[in-house]
Amino acid sequence: MSKILIVGPAWVGDMVMAQSLFKAIKKQAPTAVIDVLAPDWSRPLLDRMPEVREAHPMPIGHGALALRKRYRIAQALKPEAYTQAIVLPNSWKSALIPWWAKIPKRTGFLRECRFGLLNDFRILNKQQLPLMINRFVSLAFPKQTPASQITTQLPHPHLEINQASVQAAVAKFGVGNTLSRPILALCPGAEFGASKRWPESHYAAVALAKQKEGWSVWLFGSKNDQPVAARIQAQTGGTCVDLTGKTNLSEAIDLLFLAKMVVSNDSGLMHIAAALQKPLVAVYGSTDPGFTPPLGETSQIVREALSCSPCFKRECPLGHHQCMQALYPAKVLAAIESAGM
Repeated sequence: MSKILIVGPAWVGDMVMAQSLFKAIKKQAPTAVIDVLAPDWSRPLLDRMPEVREAHPMPIGHGALALRKRYRIAQALKPEAYTQAIVLPNSWKSALIPWWAKIPKRTGFLRECRFGLLNDFRILNKQQLPLMINRFVSLAFPKQTPASQITTQLPHPHLEINQASVQAAVAKFGVGNTLSRPILALCPGAEFGASKRWPESHYAAVALAKQKEGWSVWLFGSKNDQPVAARIQAQTGGTCVDLTGKTNLSEAIDLLFLAKMVVSNDSGLMHIAAALQKPLVAVYGSTDPGFTPPLGETSQIVREALSCSPCFKRECPLGHHQCMQALYPAKVLAAIESAGM
């Protein structure tokens, strides 16, 4: 029986997409044991992935070296006797723990001089594996597997939901009185930076239009998104249910499950909504939907095809943010309508 340690990514969206790797492993080896070494914030996601046996907390912040701490983690994991490690981050330091833990097969892409730390290394061909999900899933296959075989076997993420925890979240936040109406979830934040955010005025226009049709509008996001949500509330007369900064990740997942439609920037919540199989309109500007699209059958992507987009910058380098400003609410409302909503 294979026993695999996955060194997980540091971002919400990437962790959601990593479930496709877990599914691919299980499809080939149903008895395989999969554990994930990942930041503690990711536990609510991993708990909803039935392919994962155990989540080991990774207490080292993104970008920190912390060699002694990494060594101690490796020694603690050594008794698990993993047969393989798959390292999803591309950094040199992310490959140290499997090496120190003496895991015999260590798989990952050859980046940052990781030769030796990885002994089942892959050379990335971006043309053959254009999507991040392609790259993750490819690590479930032997090294010489044709890319065409990998890209035709892409299981999408699918988070499981516990109805009891959903009802507990509804009770905690007192939103039960809005459940008689269809819920539009708006996710107006983006941890990466302002360039990924659709303007608050556009979100407010969509909220007002759907409220006129009898919808309830809920705002989702972290504490960092509270100023954005406040500006949307100011333009909608405070008529939205503002959950930004109030829920933890587990509660956000449970409440997002209740939405009939989701509109989101390219963010972790976008990937969560897709993994919950929610009808979704994903708004793209500075980033590329050809690399990290939402992986849901009912997901739609809206964007403006500008020559300067995607730029992958945290702030608009030209100062006009036209990739988002010129993407008007009517386009998103049309996408919602085309989904039968």
